[in-house]
This record gives sequence, structure tokens and C-alpha cells, in this order.
Amino acid sequence: MTGALAGVRVIDLTQMLAGPYCTMMLADQGAEVIKIEPLGGDPTRHFGPFREDDKDHHFGGYFQSTNRNKLSVALDLKSPQGKQVFVRLASGADIVVENFRAGVMDRLKVGYETLAAENPRLVYAAIRGFGDPRTGASPHVDRPAFDVVAQAMGGAMGITGPDANTPLKIGPGIGDIFPAALASFGILAAFHHAQRTGQGQFVDVSMYDGIVSLCERIIYQYSYTGKSPVPEGNQHPILCPFGTYPALDGQVTIGCPRDSFWVELTAIMGRPELATDPRFRTNNDRLAHRAETVGIVQEWTSSRTKAEIEAELGLRVPFGPVNTAADIYADPHMAARQMLAEVEHPGSATPVTIASTPIRMTATPGGVHSRAPLAGEHTDLVLRSVGYSDAEISALKASGAVA
Repeated sequence: MTGALAGVRVIDLTQMLAGPYCTMMLADQGAEVIKIEPLGGDPTRHFGPFREDDKDHHFGGYFQSTNRNKLSVALDLKSPQGKQVFVRLASGADIVVENFRAGVMDRLKVGYETLAAENPRLVYAAIRGFGDPRTGASPHVDRPAFDVVAQAMGGAMGITGPDANTPLKIGPGIGDIFPAALASFGILAAFHHAQRTGQGQFVDVSMYDGIVSLCERIIYQYSYTGKSPVPEGNQHPILCPFGTYPALDGQVTIGCPRDSFWVELTAIMGRPELATDPRFRTNNDRLAHRAETVGIVQEWTSSRTKAEIEAELGLRVPFGPVNTAADIYADPHMAARQMLAEVEHPGSATPVTIASTPIRMTATPGGVHSRAPLAGEHTDLVLRSVGYSDAEISALKASGAVA
């Protein structure tokens, strides 16, 4: 498979979810991503779930999903020889990505300035909970942070929940994944600059900042109204109707972001008079009478199945069933868009399925083309690519610098 980033070399020092998701996005688009792991492998290799017939447990689903399309080099960054290998790899790379706490790479003497002195074109990206002092010293800089911390501090949990007093964590790890996507964008912007000018740079994304940017609505709401938004269940603070509604066999979503959709919906519900009723005529009217509006829609949906609601709304009103994973697998859209990718899983007799890339291109399609690597699976291959001889590689392995 070809990708738009074919020929771009990325050195990936990341672990857990945010960093690996960022470099996964680059790998999906054809970049050669070399994952640098400790000699014992990335700790997330031990996270499940595992297939029942997999007795080897080289890695579970967590690692497989976000480390596909990558090469693995096992390297001891604390050893002098390991540091030399890493600097040599970085000196010929286009991009380095890490998500350690601020200062870790500097204490190892392989931080941005050291690498940039060897490779001025290098784009060096860091994803941290509260950013890096190079771009703005946060008072929280030394605190550890994971998805739930970013969701809580960045505002996502504060507007999610059944009522104003019950904030909830959002299911997927958006505190990791959205900053990861922002980092991949920043990396490509910096890489474009480096290609034009020869000047590399440091790219910094704070997970906290990333979730604040995701929750941009609450920033302007507070500025305009002086009030902090709170959880409002499954309805929308600005649009109505726009949320989830009960069906006989589950839940559905219906949205009327324009008044014309409300006109269509009232006709379908057999209540066309509601389109001209002064309580419901415009979106702002419906917001002022939200409980009544929601109740009208709920009354209609609750006597129908999801399939019946879909058939009646057709192409006229924005609608979607609340899907389970099983529903997603069964939806023909997934096959048409090739969103469910099958890959080999070492130790299991049958392939496993992971989510593919949603980014589609006509000339350089990219996508999932290989499983996640075994720890150190490509050490020899990668080291040879930067000039190490087989004898030198054997000596490095004997010293414990690589595996």
C-alpha cells in the first residue's frame, strides 16, 4: 500500500494511548514509524483483552489497535551505547515523538536541543499532560496526567452527565486521542515548514489544552453569559430538538439544527400545526419550551422501533440509532468504507479486527497493512538501515543496549 507520507521516517518513543495514537495516524498514511521500546517491551503489551487461544501473550488488543503498521526496536535508553544508537537513528529521521513527563529526555541527555544540533531539520513532538516549558511553563508541569485527568480538568466531564450534579467520564479515551490527533496535525504542519525551509522545531501539545479546545463551546458560553455550563443529559444546550430519544428496542438520536428540519419532523409525526405554533416555531422558541418539545418527540419515538423510526424519517430528518459494537459490525456502511480491518494476531489461529483509519485519499489511500510488531522484531533491520554492521549489532546485543 502507498501513503502520502511514504519515505518519512518517524522515531516513536511513546507509550500508553496518546502518543501511540498520534504515531499510528502517521503510520496509517505511509510513514515509516520505528517504535523504540524498553528491552522488556512497552508495558501496554500486557493490557488485554487477549484471544482465548493465545497462550503467548506478545500483546493484547490495546497494543494491537494503536501500534499497527509500526516497526519495533528494543533499546535501553539509559545505557551509553543505547543513547548513541538512538541519536544515530534520530539524526537520520524526519520526526521524533515522545510523551514522557517534561524533562525526562533532557535528563537522559537526548532531548530536543541535543538531537536538533545533530539534525536541524528534525521535527520533535511531545504530548504531555500540561505541556512543555519550552512553549509555556505551566504550574502543573510536573504532575502526571492520563485520559481521565484531561477529561476532568479540560471541561469534558463538567458538561457530560444526566444532570447538573453528576459529571461523567466520556467512554472513549478522548483525553488521549484528541490531543494525539492535534499533535499529528502539528507534526505535519512543522514537517511542511521544515521541507520548505530546512528548519525543524519543537511541537508541544498539552492534553489539558487539547480538551479545552475540544470543549470550545464552554469557553464562549462563559464569556457571553458569565455562567459555567453544566451537564444537560442527552440534549443540546443551544439546539432543540437535538439529542437521544427512546424507541421500543433501544435509543435513537434525532437532530433539528435548522427550523426546516423541525417542519419536516412535525409533518412526519402527524403534528404539522407544531411548525407554526409560537412556542415551537423557531429554535429559540423550542429552547424556551425544551421540556415540552422533547416530550413531544419522545411520545412519538417511544411507540416505534428503531427500524420503524428510520423508515419514517428517511432522508428528511437527521437520525441515527444508538449502536452497540455488534450493531456497528453489522452495518453495511462499515464494509463499504472498509472501516473494520482484519490483522494477524501472533499466538491466535484467527485474525482479529481493529478500527481502520477514517482518513481516505484517492491517490494515496494509506490504511492498515500490518499487525502490531513483536518487541524488538525489527531491531536488526532498522539498525542496518543506519549503517550498523551485523558484528556491531551483535556487540550491542551482547552489551544489553539493544534486543
